[in-house]
Amino acid sequence: QVQLVESGGGLVQAGGSLRLSCAASGTIFRLNVMGWYRQDPGKQRELVALITRDGSTNYGDSVKGRFTISGDNAKNLVYLQMNSLKPEDAAVYYCNAADRYAKSYWGQGTQVTVSS
Repeated sequence: QVQLVESGGGLVQAGGSLRLSCAASGTIFRLNVMGWYRQDPGKQRELVALITRDGSTNYGDSVKGRFTISGDNAKNLVYLQMNSLKPEDAAVYYCNAADRYAKSYWGQGTQVTVSS
């Protein structure tokens, strides 16, 4: 089993920055990819960013050039640096991890609010 705990959400003005953190514990040696998704009420959960064990990254179109995902393998942490935030970035952000058996794990989510 894998446990994921997010932190770093909050309220920020448009144009500002936030950094989210996701701490992973448990059978993390099986993990192949970690990432962030977000969901606004009434909308589908959408991909924000992914990072693989070897450091390859992938971003959702709406955040490219503004958000950066990174990982600290020694500390079992994944970060999401969010710059130039827009009101449409407001959502609950979820940390996700997938293992070599394609099993997916989710954190409890952290709220990001962007005021205009």
